[in-house]
Amino acid sequence: MTNVCFAGITGWTAAPIVAAIAASDDLTLTAGVSRSAAGQDIATVTSSNAGGSIYGTVAAALRSAPVDVVVDFTSATAVKTNVVTAIEAGIHVVVGSSGLTAADYAEIDRTARDRGVGVIAAGNFSVMAAVLLRAASMAAEHLEHWEVLDYASDQKPDVPSGTSRELAETMGSVHRPGTAIPLPDLHGPVEARGAEVAGTRIHSIRLPGFVVTTEVVFGGSGERLVMRHDPGSTADPYVAGTLLAIRRVADEPGLRRGLASLLYGDPDADR
Repeated sequence: MTNVCFAGITGWTAAPIVAAIAASDDLTLTAGVSRSAAGQDIATVTSSNAGGSIYGTVAAALRSAPVDVVVDFTSATAVKTNVVTAIEAGIHVVVGSSGLTAADYAEIDRTARDRGVGVIAAGNFSVMAAVLLRAASMAAEHLEHWEVLDYASDQKPDVPSGTSRELAETMGSVHRPGTAIPLPDLHGPVEARGAEVAGTRIHSIRLPGFVVTTEVVFGGSGERLVMRHDPGSTADPYVAGTLLAIRRVADEPGLRRGLASLLYGDPDADR
């Protein structure tokens, strides 16, 4: 049985994942983390039959309950502290929160390897989003030019989204896209060209009505190819991928990025 601590237990993503953990035969929820609900039972707060109590911090949860895996769906401001706290305690981590930088991931990988701890971080735990990432990386092997559109709710403070950042970094590991007009040669504000991540221009759009929609546009002479993942208004798409990550996170030490790493293995092995 794998004991799970869910950080962000009162968040939008938690309810269906908590229910799936409670219904599984090999996972058990032993702790939750939420500053606003600290001291309450998980079952009461989540309206589920999950056991365990809620604590104000990951550190408090790890001191008080048996935990094998910490699942983090918190915020850009809390995620790094939570992840490092778990790793230093020798606990495996599944990271669903966005806001970590490439430098953060490099530090997390080093620390996790030193501690012999596994970490799986994904900008999006939807299987369809993982398929998009895989397809986009395959397309990048043959196409030269692309940009990414990153849509999210107007309440999402971090830009770009973890999904878009992961997509850009994955395609950038294949090769950097061809350059358009260099930024110094533009007429007008350079911000109009979006942010650069691993050579890819990402344009973050924040409007009501979106959750986390990701679109990559490939351009060629006389043609375009558009790939888009457009989730609905519930967190249901993220359940299967999160449970897969919980079950596989202890397989090897260090950081693995993206759900595609579990579905398809090392993308570099195919090239």
